Amino acid sequence: MRKIAIAISGASGSVYTQVLLKRLEQMKNGLGEVGLVWSDNARTVWEHELGNKDYEHFPFKVWGKNDFMAPFASGSAGYDTLIICPCSMGTLGRIAGGISNDLVTRAADVVLKERRKLICVVRETPYNLIHLRNMTAVTEAGGIICPATPSFYSRPQTIEEVADTVIQRVLQLAGFETGGYKWGE
Repeated sequence: MRKIAIAISGASGSVYTQVLLKRLEQMKNGLGEVGLVWSDNARTVWEHELGNKDYEHFPFKVWGKNDFMAPFASGSAGYDTLIICPCSMGTLGRIAGGISNDLVTRAADVVLKERRKLICVVRETPYNLIHLRNMTAVTEAGGIICPATPSFYSRPQTIEEVADTVIQRVLQLAGFETGGYKWGE
């Protein structure tokens, strides 16, 4: 059974997190554990962008942002994937610089040192040179940068369907078969 951690930063893009958590909830029978950690601003951004507190209703264990007793703060716990969605440029920069000052960045450090999957769903535009260099550093360390750039091949009709084009790709990168639109099928 897979163990994955989800970190939510305060970047814009709460709809991506919402769609990701709903998909994981649907998949929970195939998952061993899902652990969540929220940055200080993540819930505030969710409430502003989505107009609700639905983040309180997901059936996953939530860890405090400074709780280094969380299992995914150690490689021995066997978490195989960390998805940061959305991933702010500040969070990315701390990861690229090896700064483990909270549970999000410690979990990223752990999955990188253990050669497991780190998927950063970066949400910023435009990128400056510092952002690009940080993305390069995380990629060279073994992480995957998956910008929150939706596709439109499937002709999505709602904002959730647009976000789902990114989340399906994220889950595929994490090793899950999600169905959905595939080019040429």
